[in-house]
Amino acid sequence: MLLALANGMGGGLRRAAWGMAGANLGSATVIAVVAVGLGSLMLASAWLFEAVRAAGVLYLLWLAVQLWRAPVTDLRATLPGVAGRAVQGRAAFVRSLGVALTNPKALLFFAAFLPQFVDPARPAALQYAALGALFVAIDALVMLAYALAGRQALRWLSPTGLRRLNRSCAGGMAALALLLASYRRHVA
Repeated sequence: MLLALANGMGGGLRRAAWGMAGANLGSATVIAVVAVGLGSLMLASAWLFEAVRAAGVLYLLWLAVQLWRAPVTDLRATLPGVAGRAVQGRAAFVRSLGVALTNPKALLFFAAFLPQFVDPARPAALQYAALGALFVAIDALVMLAYALAGRQALRWLSPTGLRRLNRSCAGGMAALALLLASYRRHVA
């Protein structure tokens, strides 16, 4: 999301669109890895499913605590230097793709979150494809909002605004962790 924000600030919607395409290709790739391997193993093994689900709950709670406690600085002094560096569309695509593909947290998140929506009695590949498409579509809309807000980001990212953003995200992460913790696996 921060890449979409920076791309929107520094290069406008065109550069942000290239970055969004890279990020979504990376996410789709990680979802495919989960679908063909880790997701299938989790469907077959209740123990593995519960272990990854527990790890996902703990990870989301850890993220929530980190966001809640994150130190707040005035980013208005640092963002102009980032926005001033020219990054062409292809470079934005490659950078965003690299971030998405090398993020082990995404694999853990998708492996813990997506299998709970997969019915073991139905073909898993189609279900993962639908879930992946839904995630990519929602993520694209969220990144578009960040990119469009890029010009306003310096005002929004004042110390007070950043604290509010961090704590809102922390609350969302904690809510996701509670939802994931309350989920019980359905066995066909």
